[in-house]
Order: sequence, then structure tokens, then C-alpha cells
Amino acid sequence: MTKDDKNKAQLDEFARRGREASGSNMVAIILFGSAVSGDFHPGLSDLNLLCILRDSSFAALQTLAPVAKWWERQKQPPPLCMTQHELERSTDVFTIELLDMVQHHRVLWGEDLLKGLHISTHLHRVQVEYELREKLILLRQHLLLAADNSSRLWDVLLHSVPSFATLFRHALIALGSDSPPARREAVQQLSEKIEFDPSPIFQILDVREREADPKKLDVNVICARYLTAIEKVAAVIDEALDSKTNIM
Repeated sequence: MTKDDKNKAQLDEFARRGREASGSNMVAIILFGSAVSGDFHPGLSDLNLLCILRDSSFAALQTLAPVAKWWERQKQPPPLCMTQHELERSTDVFTIELLDMVQHHRVLWGEDLLKGLHISTHLHRVQVEYELREKLILLRQHLLLAADNSSRLWDVLLHSVPSFATLFRHALIALGSDSPPARREAVQQLSEKIEFDPSPIFQILDVREREADPKKLDVNVICARYLTAIEKVAAVIDEALDSKTNIM
């Protein structure tokens, strides 16, 4: 059985168990994330699921709990659980997450409730800037504590790069460009648009995806260039948002 076949079998089984456990309370089961965006890496990527429920009370969650525990034993994260009303009312606060879901998802069972969601481009730009600034500050905190330890520096880089790669893709969208779903292509396009060096992001992704040996790379040089790239992107998004605000 190939990895794709195994993933499909696991997803089909979750959908079956979820429907049986929740009954009429289950409205939809939706797969989102790298498994449908074309950026899936076995052993690194998760199968991310969204369950739309009519009732999300604790009692309702208890009925679904055995399925979530089974899913955890498959080494997958627990599903996100929301009601349709919550989903529709969350488009102003989860713009990055929901835009990703709208653009890349697959309905495993039920209604496609993501299809008609509208995401505000202005609120999306605001969230992109906020996330970039927040994660940049947190990155500096972690780098401070890890600065004298190469192993800890690599841990910081490897844990942070998926989030920044996602934000770089959304920065491209915020700047008015169509963004490819794959993180490397998006980073490359953004680097050409606003002129920064994307090589540290690619090197960190190579190490994360076991395509490069960290022992053969200078982590201090990569940290310096990585930080500079993130600072450049954050500054450009900040300026772009100010420009849009002034025009409105």
C-alpha cells in the first residue's frame, strides 16, 4: 500500500467513524492543509480535518471523543470542531487560516460550507502584518536564548520556518499577487517581487525535509540572513498596508 493509499484509507475511516459517532449532528468533514495544497511531506505533514457540527457542546464533543482518540493513535492532530454559524462569523478574525481552507480543501463528507465564504482583503492584510510582527518578535526571543548553541538554533529555525513560509505566501497575496500553494514557489515569487534573499528559507526547509545535512551548513550565517529576510517582508507589508489605508 502506498502512502497516498494509506492516507486515503485513514481519511475514509475517520469519515465513517465520525458520521457514526455524531449522527445527525455532523454536517461536514473537510480535509484542509498541505494534504490538498500539494505541499505534503510524509513524516512531517499532518492530515488536518475540520468537522462542522450542529451542536458543539461538551456533550456533543464527548460523542466524538473516541474517534478523535483513534485519530490520535494514527499520529494525526485532533480535528477542528466548529458550528456553521461560528465558521461564518470567523471570517474577520481567521482570515489567513480560512483563506487557505477556501482555496485548498476537499470535502470528505457532507456539505461544502467553505465554498461560499468571503474573506475581506483588508482584514487579511491586517492579519498578515500582525502575524509577521508577532512571530518576528517571538523569533528574536528564541534566538536570544539559543544564540550560543547550534543545536538549539536549528530547533528554533526548523520549528519556525513552516509558519513564516505560510506568512510569506500570504504576504504575496496581500501585495495583490496570485500565490502558488507550494511554499517554495511562493517564497521565490515574493523574493523576486520585493527583492530579498530567499536562500536561508530554502536551506532551512531542506534540512527540515531531510534533503540537507545541518552539520554542513553554518547556522549562524543562516540565522542572520533568515532574520533579515523576515524583517524585510514585515516592513514591506507594513508600508503596503499604510498605503492602502491612506487611499481608503
